[in-house]
Amino acid sequence: MAELEPRMHTGELYSCNSPELFREQMECRALIHQYNQLDPRDMEGHQALLPRIFAEVGENCFFEPPFNANWGRYTHLGNNVYANFNLTLVDDTHVYLGDNVMIGPNVTISTAAHPIHPGLRRLAAQYNKPVTVEKNVWIGAGCILLPGVTIGENSVIGAGSVVSRDIPANVVAFGTPCRVVRPIDEKDLTTYDHGKPIDFSQWENL
Repeated sequence: MAELEPRMHTGELYSCNSPELFREQMECRALIHQYNQLDPRDMEGHQALLPRIFAEVGENCFFEPPFNANWGRYTHLGNNVYANFNLTLVDDTHVYLGDNVMIGPNVTISTAAHPIHPGLRRLAAQYNKPVTVEKNVWIGAGCILLPGVTIGENSVIGAGSVVSRDIPANVVAFGTPCRVVRPIDEKDLTTYDHGKPIDFSQWENL
């Protein structure tokens, strides 16, 4: 593990078929299993486990169970990070989720990749690239984030998108592959759902 772990975070090829690596990973996944088995009403139990699972956990974070991760300990959470049901983190290297990130159900965030040639894949060759989701991003249901991408702050990724390249800040983007559709602008603060006016009386702090 001491020899392999540095290569997991440099983009270099390494063999993921290591008994020591597997044992370490199973210890991490045991904590995630424990989290997923808790009574859904046991909020204190869930909150107590999150810092044991992840590398960093800000204030007021919650992942709806079940979620799954390859490790957990390479994922970093800012404040107020929320993930709906069935998040999958293929976090063989670092995943960064900024403040106020919202993740819809059935999302996959993957840092891991394998060489194209089958001879290398038979050797369990793997390389990893970090994923960064900056603050205030909303990732819609069923999205897939591929290794190495960054999503800029405040952006919205539409449901079912495959994010294979960086997405800038302050845009709405969707599709396969995910592409920028339009900027987020002032009209988005006064209307929602295709032009319906927003009643500001209930949003004192907006």
